[in-house]
Amino acid sequence: MTTDIWDWVHDTHSSLVEAGQHRLATALVEIAGHAVDGRNEQLDAMFPEALSAARALDLPWVEVFLRHWRLQNLLNKRHQGERAMTEAVSLLEFAHREETAGCPQAVCAVQDFTICHANIDGPGYVPERLAVLEEALERVEPARACFDCLSREYADTLEDDGRAEAALAHLDRAQLRIEAAGESVSLSFGQARASALYRLGRYEDALAALTAAEQAYLAARHTLDEDDHRKLGVIRARALAALGRHDEALAQLPPIAEADGFADIRHRWAAAVERLVEAGCYPNDARLGARLASWVSYLDTAGSHRPCLDLALTAGRLAVRRGAREVALALVATGERKLALLRRPEPVAGPLAELRAAAGALPVPVLPVPAGELLDWLAERPDGVAGAVEAEQAVEAVESAEVVAQVEVVDDPEADLDLLAAGWQQLAAGPAAVVDPAVASELLLALAGMLASLGHEQVAAERLWARLAEDPGRSSLVSALTAVLIEARDEAGLRRLAEQVTQASPVDAHWIRARWALADSCWAEAVEQCEALLALEPQRINPRRLAAAAAVELGDYVTAQRFYEDLLAHALPAADDGDEEQYRTVQPPDLWHLITAATANRDWPAVRSAGARLGLDFEQPEGPVDEEWQLVTIRARRTNGATTDLPAVRTGPATARILPVLGEDVPLNHRDVVVFSPELLAPAPPAGASEEERARWRPTFELLTLLDPAGYTTYFLDGAWPGQDAWVELRTALHEAGYGIWAYSGEQYRIIDPADEQADLPGIYAALGVPPTATAEQADALLADLIADWAHPLCWLDLARAAGTDPGQHERIIERYGL
Repeated sequence: MTTDIWDWVHDTHSSLVEAGQHRLATALVEIAGHAVDGRNEQLDAMFPEALSAARALDLPWVEVFLRHWRLQNLLNKRHQGERAMTEAVSLLEFAHREETAGCPQAVCAVQDFTICHANIDGPGYVPERLAVLEEALERVEPARACFDCLSREYADTLEDDGRAEAALAHLDRAQLRIEAAGESVSLSFGQARASALYRLGRYEDALAALTAAEQAYLAARHTLDEDDHRKLGVIRARALAALGRHDEALAQLPPIAEADGFADIRHRWAAAVERLVEAGCYPNDARLGARLASWVSYLDTAGSHRPCLDLALTAGRLAVRRGAREVALALVATGERKLALLRRPEPVAGPLAELRAAAGALPVPVLPVPAGELLDWLAERPDGVAGAVEAEQAVEAVESAEVVAQVEVVDDPEADLDLLAAGWQQLAAGPAAVVDPAVASELLLALAGMLASLGHEQVAAERLWARLAEDPGRSSLVSALTAVLIEARDEAGLRRLAEQVTQASPVDAHWIRARWALADSCWAEAVEQCEALLALEPQRINPRRLAAAAAVELGDYVTAQRFYEDLLAHALPAADDGDEEQYRTVQPPDLWHLITAATANRDWPAVRSAGARLGLDFEQPEGPVDEEWQLVTIRARRTNGATTDLPAVRTGPATARILPVLGEDVPLNHRDVVVFSPELLAPAPPAGASEEERARWRPTFELLTLLDPAGYTTYFLDGAWPGQDAWVELRTALHEAGYGIWAYSGEQYRIIDPADEQADLPGIYAALGVPPTATAEQADALLADLIADWAHPLCWLDLARAAGTDPGQHERIIERYGL
């Protein structure tokens, strides 16, 4: 196995381009960057199509490459454990088939397999991880990048076994072998070395190792990207905090928003913050607790049992330090559930028992009023805490069907949680005959809602399950439990709940399944469940909203329009503000969504009718709506999954005409008319904003679908900037002829001056949109005529080839001007 992976990628990319497989070729060179830098949306958008293409073309090596890098993202950036195990096992088997055995990326499936086990229970799987890594390392030459990766994974396994000294020695030996083979170790190798040194308590040496690795990386003409800065920062922050250099640690610590966005830095971030809190240098408040709890819940859902327990211990100790009794006990409960899933629980069983004892020793608050009056007391406080939502209103209160008892707190939510828990405990301990079941369930709903709002969905669900067993007929409990289970991504729990209520209330069962289907992006099932529900209770309103939203996601605008029109037919007359049944009346968003669906269906009478109800004025009383309203921004997706904002002219309530001339990486082009979603993606500037801010702001909407393609074909122009007057003259002439042109370069774009190669000229790089009424030959001739008198020519090589004219003059321009 001597093939270099990146040489193979380069050669395969060239072969795919020559074969016309441009999208797969792009995926091949971009997917690794998306994976390691945490560009999850782009990767998720790119991967399915690329994998299908690789399989259709019978390219098993490409399949191994694509699947490996997606797994690297799932395991490292998203920290998945059991959730990724099926794919890790499948790829390991596929990578060792006869047709893939020679693939240079195949051995990396071993690394994926071991990382997955490390995420589940690193110490518990040490023997198996070491065995497969030793076998893989014997098959890989030290000159290959895979040797670096596998060596780091081997050291990480030794660390999980409590053998940091052995891990450091292994890294030293591996580095000697890599350097003897004429290669240098990676930046990540230096980070692995720092990790082993940190485990040994050699914090200064860990910092020095990081500095040496960074300097070597930069000396090799590499550039640190955002991901590198983030990792180096959090590793340094943890070591500096351990040394008591708190100001330096705070300076290196990434913002909490970055830790929220990148799961791979959270464990080090939390460890650093725990030390900073102990030193009084970081606020230990409910906001920090809720953020840490959400990370614990994420790892719980991902099946990363050991990391989940480790983080729960950190979050629990911080909760105890700030006196948050119920939060600490909730984290203990999560930890104990994870402990039962570990193969090697001994290293963490003791700390977990200590945390339980410390949490239990925290004082239980004294109730200010009897438990049955607690919700009213909380609601009447000056700082205002709302109790449980009324059950009937909750069932259909909001489109998203978030029906956990809402508890809005402006002071200390954890203190209120402790009060609610104490109140519930008092009620639960009292004689059943004197406890009003409705009062008890309302208090439990408030308690569960507060737990869920602070990030403890599973603990909230356990409380609700227990109460539902005692009070099975209460619909508000079913609604609240559904919302909590959805938030926890607990599909098994939702299926169980739906089955449990099916006999007594098939409508509730359909609603549970519909809401989960929407949350899980199973759009067709969401529509199906809503239709079944409406067959039983046709007067319901929110199921129509949910079904219409799912139909839009499917691109089925006919069905979406039908549901919105049915909603109008079944809605109650307009209600006063504050009426608990206002959600059953027609709301402005309903009309806007109807307009959107009807526009996509070209049902202009329906558009005009709904618009009239909103008070919209149209220039013409009938026919298609094609007017000029205002400049807007349309947010679309590139073919690689990244978003891009496109200037456009709004032509109606839900349509816009795209202005730029675009390349093939955006599935739109000049003068295409699109349908957009009615919700603003960014609010208008506040009242106190400057005139410049208000003038610069444009409403931004999300693209839904292409309505009328204009049929333009794009070719790119490159060359020397002719001056403002000449450029305006060219642009005007092209527009009058029906062409589009869009400049992409700015003042920073410079090209070679062929008269003096030591000097440069301002350049212009632009896209030409050729209308469907013109041929490439006509476009080529028109351009040549329009710039005939320019001091410097422009190059349009692809257009010349399409026109069948001599490309040689354009190739010479490219060479002379260094384009």
